Amino acid sequence: MGGQYIEPMPSPHFLPLPSQCEVCRQWDRAALCSHCITRFAQAVPRCGRCGLRMGLAAQACGSCQREPPPFESCCSVADYSFPWDRLIVAFKFEGRLELATALASALHGAVQSQGRPAPGLVLPVPLSPQRLAERGYNQAWELARRVARATGTPARADVLLRPGETAHQAELSRAQRQTNLRRAFMVDPRLRPALAGRSVALVDDVMTTGATVREAATVLLRAGAAAVHVWVVARTPDH
Repeated sequence: MGGQYIEPMPSPHFLPLPSQCEVCRQWDRAALCSHCITRFAQAVPRCGRCGLRMGLAAQACGSCQREPPPFESCCSVADYSFPWDRLIVAFKFEGRLELATALASALHGAVQSQGRPAPGLVLPVPLSPQRLAERGYNQAWELARRVARATGTPARADVLLRPGETAHQAELSRAQRQTNLRRAFMVDPRLRPALAGRSVALVDDVMTTGATVREAATVLLRAGAAAVHVWVVARTPDH
């Protein structure tokens, strides 16, 4: 888990085996075929700060104008709805690690479409040691390290830490989520130089109310990061 991520380049002699698309069940060389990605990841107008869907694209929605989040932008593939909700649940809770590559590829495509300069560092939203032991892997790291490799950006899983367990966010209201996350994150003091003056992409699978990435971004900025951008596969619509 710790340290900078370095992955060997795949050999051109070993191409991925054909498999069925998880959505349409057509045969392809990826868990998500290009047709389904095009169909279910169409660009829609969003708030440039929090990523919520809007009638027209804008740099900031009314809420972000009144109370700007600590992160500069949010990039997402699509709303948390079919088929992304089903894919993320399988990836996150059912041990379907093979879905990481397809989801990360879709996220990389969304990041590229924004046309922003590459960040200086890619970090996953961390899990607590207890949750990591329970799940066996951090789904945010599985995404972050793959997207980082595609963008040619260093990624680390040991800079931002979550030393203690907190209640499951899904069980809490918006206000309770924010309270629950206070002091949930910390930056390893020995690794603060890795953040100093660098822009950071913070990666997670889903952004719901934004409480988690708000708290994490605040901690990163206090530790010396120049700016934080959020990259997520899915953004939960504001109902």
